[in-house]
Amino acid sequence: MQRRKFIKNTVAASTAFSIVPSFVMGKNHVPPSDTLYIGAFGVGGRGASVIQGLNETQKVKFVSFCDVDDRRAAETYANFPDVKKYKDFRKVYDKHLNDMDAIMVATPDHMHATIALPFMRAKKHAYVEKPLTHNINEARMMTQVAKENGIVTQMGNQGASSDGSREAKEWIDSGIIGKVYKVDCWINRPVWPQGVPVPQGKDRIPKGLDWDLWLGVAEMRDYNDAYLPFKWRGLRDFGTGALGDMGCHIMETPFSVLELGYPTEAEASCTTNWVGDFVEADYSQSCPASSIVRLKFNTPEHGDIALNWYDGGLLPDLPR
Repeated sequence: MQRRKFIKNTVAASTAFSIVPSFVMGKNHVPPSDTLYIGAFGVGGRGASVIQGLNETQKVKFVSFCDVDDRRAAETYANFPDVKKYKDFRKVYDKHLNDMDAIMVATPDHMHATIALPFMRAKKHAYVEKPLTHNINEARMMTQVAKENGIVTQMGNQGASSDGSREAKEWIDSGIIGKVYKVDCWINRPVWPQGVPVPQGKDRIPKGLDWDLWLGVAEMRDYNDAYLPFKWRGLRDFGTGALGDMGCHIMETPFSVLELGYPTEAEASCTTNWVGDFVEADYSQSCPASSIVRLKFNTPEHGDIALNWYDGGLLPDLPR
């Protein structure tokens, strides 16, 4: 059979079959059996970048986009005009649960687990941006649900997919740098307000933002421009501060390479809050402007190891 005739006949018959080998249609064709159908939550900012990366694989189709802020989501909406759009993740669950294979969650930290868990319990695979959850209990819940349902999960920790961690493991396993007894990790963040008073006053809610849905599981309060965008990261009701935001990146390599497990001791030292003109202000919501956290581990393979974290511009003692 001539190749041209074979392709013509195969294309004509493809309407009767859901699976067409990619070599028949050309290398850019992805058969339905290889396509991943995804519902995306939080599609502006970091979420927009994840969506773009997924789209470039040419193996993904988006079932729905969900974002409480039309302003932040505008670019993604413009790039994918045919994808259905929602503000309330619960409506996506009700209408599209059976249409998707997986979810992508890149909302503020305090809504990660709340959005992801219902879909994970329905056996939907999950990519959730870092930090995975807002607190330790949520992380343990998601771990258990993923295990019970046999789903594929990934936290948005791109450094774990790079060669750096593997090279570090080769150094450790070969003994080329000797025994590791201490690891220092540091970061210049926060680059958003921390150690500051709880925002006071009521500002006008921007057009396109559903403030009630943005708050989600957090306690109701008046909208204030001090919360958005990005500045919520330093407030405990919504974010996890510099440690939560970047610890999962920077600590990942020593955690996995040295198989640290859970720490046996923990000690923290934090700077005092910025006072200025706010001597009587309420600082209860704010993460510290800078901190040092010292953790100790006892590992079967490497013995006792200290891991020290520094943020807010604080640095470890440097070698002479």
